[in-house]
Amino acid sequence: MRTLYYSPNSRSDTVVALARMLSANIDMREVTIARQDGSGSRDPANPHPEGKVPYLTDGDDAVRDRGAIMLYLTDAYPDAGLGPLPGEAGRGAYLSWLFYYQGIIEPLLILKWAKVSHPAITAGLRDFDTMIERLAEPLRQGPWLLGERFSAADMLCNSPFFWFADMMPADSAIRDWVARCAARMGDGK
Repeated sequence: MRTLYYSPNSRSDTVVALARMLSANIDMREVTIARQDGSGSRDPANPHPEGKVPYLTDGDDAVRDRGAIMLYLTDAYPDAGLGPLPGEAGRGAYLSWLFYYQGIIEPLLILKWAKVSHPAITAGLRDFDTMIERLAEPLRQGPWLLGERFSAADMLCNSPFFWFADMMPADSAIRDWVARCAARMGDGK
């Protein structure tokens, strides 16, 4: 039995929404986490090595980090059509967006929020404006990152704009996409 450890109003919200959209047979276990405002604490019932969420277990296997969990689940529940499978058109773009989120989008958003800049960051990750332009490029061609197909990559890549609304770019392609994703996902998280 798959078990998803989550905490409301956290990064795990997107994975909970995905599990719902997949109609996944997953045991959902709410745990507490330490919050940036000093509230909460590490929950001994959470098996994540760092006490974070989301965390997915599947028998003896475990998956952490949202992009990896979303890939694992969309592959496990292919009938929902929320992620191209190996050999399907769009698989490369799908994987690229999941990894781009983890490796570029989220780090750049955190660095911008923390007001940290350095030439090494720009050389390795580029900058916030470049990242926004990379997101906007496919959205100017189609409604979703994969063109006409809504996927878990849209869910993941747009999620920070709900939490960091002040970082929402003026680009209408991104603003409209975030609104479409909110409508598609129901509660917007």
